[in-house]
Amino acid sequence: MTPFTLLALFSLIGAVALFVALLVYLDLITTQLEQIGGEDKGYGVKASFLSKIRMGVRAIESETGMIAPQVTRLNGTLTKVRDGLVVVDGNLGGVIAAVSKQVAP
Repeated sequence: MTPFTLLALFSLIGAVALFVALLVYLDLITTQLEQIGGEDKGYGVKASFLSKIRMGVRAIESETGMIAPQVTRLNGTLTKVRDGLVVVDGNLGGVIAAVSKQVAP
């Protein structure tokens, strides 16, 4: 047997071993995914847990979709309140300064 034939044989054995390992692991992955698939509803039909999760996430997305515009409006209102409080703070500072300058009779 020549070295070239020996290397070709080892390469063939390695490739077969790689594909066998790939098939075994794909079968294991498929088994795990089928377990996640859900419970039997009858007649071989499965209720998919993944589809239930997807529907739940979709419901949350549709129910909370209006939060972003409302938060934007709230931020604008709170900015106006902050600006008003800055003015009130300045006015109170002036009142305190004026009161402290007054002499008690």
